Amino acid sequence: MGIAVSAMGFGFVYGLAARDAGFSPVEAMAMSTLAFAGAAQFAAVGYVVGGVAWPAILLLTFLLNARHLLYSAALRPWLRDVSLPKRAVMAHLLTDEAFALAIGHFRRLGRTDVTGYWIGAIGATFIPWNLATLAGVLVGGSIPDPTRLGIDIIFPAAMVGLAVGLMTGRRELVAALAGAAIGVVVALMTSPALGIVAGGLLGPAIGLLVPASIAHETAPIGTPASAEHYAMPGAHVEDEPPRVSESPPGVDR
Repeated sequence: MGIAVSAMGFGFVYGLAARDAGFSPVEAMAMSTLAFAGAAQFAAVGYVVGGVAWPAILLLTFLLNARHLLYSAALRPWLRDVSLPKRAVMAHLLTDEAFALAIGHFRRLGRTDVTGYWIGAIGATFIPWNLATLAGVLVGGSIPDPTRLGIDIIFPAAMVGLAVGLMTGRRELVAALAGAAIGVVVALMTSPALGIVAGGLLGPAIGLLVPASIAHETAPIGTPASAEHYAMPGAHVEDEPPRVSESPPGVDR
């Protein structure tokens, strides 16, 4: 429910931005339905208004959404038994919110729940986003300054909440803080699209540099225990502690 509310707020702001940029209701709705890319839609609207060439818009929005390559890779083990056409539709509906909801849901269950994915992706994001887009385009003219209502903070707040829910260790905390700092600096120096890419790539890399002695990991990356910790499908770790071999007769332990 919280994710649906945030999607509606963010979609409404996008509808306002599209309207102010001269997009017709059909054009704004077409982008929300066919692109369905959240922040990339905001960027695209700004680039169109700024007269940026279409090849550059395609490249910049692709970079902005490059994080979805990591999302899809993380979900792939859970969807190995799902048919290709279904996975293609799932990929179109994959957003930050849909990924966080799905991966958390799958881990809690310990198995894949395709119906749960549809509920999260369609019910909590796609439908609220598109309805709010339409509302923003149609009634946005009656709101002189949307920022006075605080609507523009909804999306960042929702993303912070999702990120906090996915943190389970010190390395992830370091990765999140470093990624946020790098993203803000690069965005201010260049563009938001490059800031997101830089933060998304360099933040996790810095997190991996945290020494194991400080990280206090009980499930190092790449081990069966790590797969069990992140509830990867098919993972199994023996519940019994390792047995201590018996000492030869006459030898004290």
